[in-house]
Amino acid sequence: MPHTNPSFIISRDDANGEILPENNNVCHLTLEAFPRIDNYIQDASKKKRPSISQLYGDKPYNGDILVPHTYPKKVEDGTSIMEGGGNGGHGVVKLGWIEGVLIPCLLNIWGVMLFLRLSWVVGEAGIGHTLIIITISYVVCVITTLSLSAITTNGEVKGGGIYFIISRSLGPEFGASIGIILAFANAVAASMNTIGFCNSLNDLLKSYNTKIIDGGVNDIRLVGVIAILVMVVICTFGMDWEAKAQNVLLVLIVVAIFDFLIGAFLGPQDEISLAQGFVGFNMSVFKENWFPDYHFSEDQNHDFFSVFAIFFPSVTGIQAGANISGDLKDPASAIPKGTLLALLITAISYVSFVLAAGSVALRDASGNVTQLPSDFITQCVHIPGQVNPCQYGLQNSYTIMQLISSVGLIIYIGCFAATLSTALTNLLSVPKLLQALGIDRIYPGFIYLSKEYGKSKEPYRGYVLTFLISSAFVLIAELNVIAPLISNFYLASYALINFCAFHAALVKPLGWRPTFKYYNKWVSLVGCILCVIVMFLLDWRMALASFFIFLMLYFVVVYRKPDVNWGSSTQAQTYKSALTSAHKLMFVGDHVKNYRPQILVLCGQPQVRPPLIDLAHWFTKSYSMLICADVVKEKLSYKRRMNRTANSIKWLQKNKDKAFYVVVDDGNFSDSVSVIMKSTGLGKLRPNVMMLGYKNDWMTCPVSDLDDYYNVVYKAFEYRLSVLILRVPGGLDYSHAVKLPPDVDEKEDPPYPKDKYPIHSTILQASSDYNLDRNSISTIDAVKLREHLGDLTNVQTTVPPTKKDEMTNITAHDHPGMNMMHIFDTKSKKGTIDVWWLYDNGVWPTSCPNSESNIPLSK
Repeated sequence: MPHTNPSFIISRDDANGEILPENNNVCHLTLEAFPRIDNYIQDASKKKRPSISQLYGDKPYNGDILVPHTYPKKVEDGTSIMEGGGNGGHGVVKLGWIEGVLIPCLLNIWGVMLFLRLSWVVGEAGIGHTLIIITISYVVCVITTLSLSAITTNGEVKGGGIYFIISRSLGPEFGASIGIILAFANAVAASMNTIGFCNSLNDLLKSYNTKIIDGGVNDIRLVGVIAILVMVVICTFGMDWEAKAQNVLLVLIVVAIFDFLIGAFLGPQDEISLAQGFVGFNMSVFKENWFPDYHFSEDQNHDFFSVFAIFFPSVTGIQAGANISGDLKDPASAIPKGTLLALLITAISYVSFVLAAGSVALRDASGNVTQLPSDFITQCVHIPGQVNPCQYGLQNSYTIMQLISSVGLIIYIGCFAATLSTALTNLLSVPKLLQALGIDRIYPGFIYLSKEYGKSKEPYRGYVLTFLISSAFVLIAELNVIAPLISNFYLASYALINFCAFHAALVKPLGWRPTFKYYNKWVSLVGCILCVIVMFLLDWRMALASFFIFLMLYFVVVYRKPDVNWGSSTQAQTYKSALTSAHKLMFVGDHVKNYRPQILVLCGQPQVRPPLIDLAHWFTKSYSMLICADVVKEKLSYKRRMNRTANSIKWLQKNKDKAFYVVVDDGNFSDSVSVIMKSTGLGKLRPNVMMLGYKNDWMTCPVSDLDDYYNVVYKAFEYRLSVLILRVPGGLDYSHAVKLPPDVDEKEDPPYPKDKYPIHSTILQASSDYNLDRNSISTIDAVKLREHLGDLTNVQTTVPPTKKDEMTNITAHDHPGMNMMHIFDTKSKKGTIDVWWLYDNGVWPTSCPNSESNIPLSK
């Protein structure tokens, strides 16, 4: 009977007999039924995973400790949102890349300039210069988008948009500073688009011989403030309402765009349109409009850069998706995809508008049917100093788009939709940005604005502030005045975004692994430089003002020193710079002129012996290395060692002593110090001087302690270290008077075990290369040594106290000798310094007086 291979059918049933979905690829990898996670998650939540310290044996582990467990909560749309996760403004409604990035970017870019100023730009700059303006604008935006995409795909992006991205990349100083500037720019941009809406509304009412107040500035102010209020109220209802409103507005804009293009191809339908400058496609008109024709208007002599400043805000919508990053389902994927596609679509639409408007409309037209253009050349001439008879045409009428379109009313509706949608997007982003600033507690005033209301956690206070700022700028009622103002702010933020990507790619920290690969650090650098250059070319005064505001906000954060640690690239740059300098220093030859005392101070905890630290710091003067060594006889747990280190570093920082701290435990004094002397340092950043205090209790201490003390001194000589011994009346140990932090024992360390080395009798005069072998030196009785040196213990000196008592937590001010605790912090009018050395061991003995000459001490 022939052998037949058995057939296997892979089950798609789980353990409970339920059918798995078709797109579940895991079911094709096993023959077994799938386990249910619910059978295990309850048991896993009842026990706590033991920590390293518990496994190592520092403290007992109780496997039955209950810990809180966070379960996913199902929402209506089927997405799983973790309770308490994220700080996005909305915990339920999450947007995809189309409705969350593409549509907001399209609406933000298709703003007021599309229908009210693009035709004027063509009339002033000509088709050629306008295409150059669009190209430069989009080069800046595309480079910035590539940098923005690299940053957003490098990690989690939460609420706060551009502020969150820059602050987590370059640090809170850069992020908070540019965050406020960008929030202000968005609020002003909302005002600019609202003014555009009001201008278009006035033109529509004027065509029907209707007005509200005066048909001019006052109408703009009244309608503008009301429109801002209505849009702010819409935003407070949450993302759901705002998203629905944006979808309707986008449809209206797209219909208006096609209405204009269709009208341009159809050409003028009557003589009135011809008289007003709409002549249809013609090569003569195209050639005439190709070159620029800048002229004086609105109290300004326009040129390429003034027109560029007015146009540039029309492409500054790339941050629309990033501004609501906390409301996106997948910001890392949505932001690059949606933003780049929005740039492509809007670029095509802008170029189409420019070519169409420049090919079918004249620059100047009178509107008089009796003066119809001959051979498509207008007879209307504007003489400077006289009333302009040319009220129509690309340069004179902002409503030329309505004239060219097939249905003028649709253009009005599209203009309303474009301006209001952009304003709506800007008004939505500002409170979220202010909320993120308040949550991070960077600036105190913004903490008040970060309060959340309702289930959607809306920052209502931020909406109120946004309404006030936008309403104030609506009162200006001049579109061309506001546009250059926000151009510099947007360019400043774009410059920092590009610099973020460049800096992170240059430093290359381990955390820099963006999934978006279509970027280059040098392109980002070029984008940053280009933004700065354009800022100064547009308006150097405004550029300087922007930099001044940025620096002022920057130094406020530097002064406040917020307690945040976000792993910014500036922190990585600090490490890289230090490592590079340490490597370079290894190959720098030694020279007497470059000598610096690198002192190893055996001080224990710095809080206990302030005079020793103060004198050593005066030697180093923050220009050379100072290491504070702490030797502990007993074994310290990891947590206690870290607490001891943190407390000591904190004291050094408060005391403004620039020093490193190292602690060695579980060993006797001499062996531990020997380990420190041999292992401390990096490359040439190693101690060349050892400093310790004089042993005042040498007459009463155990012989083993005195033995250890002398062994340490001879160890220093053996390793060719200079030795400094400081002696002050009353001793250096103030452990009895200093309150140590609670996580460190306040008891003095017990005496160290006796070392194997004997007490040395003398220190011989010798050259610096003499081998101080302890075996060649005889021993001396400790009691006899005490008798010879007993008269050195009766020196008395008084020094007035200083203000550092509070810093060192003094608890016994009346203790004898407490007035010597800050002896090296008290200035004296005059005094002498005596330096003694046994033999010439190099630079240190002769340079010591010069190092001490700036010490505020006379005795």
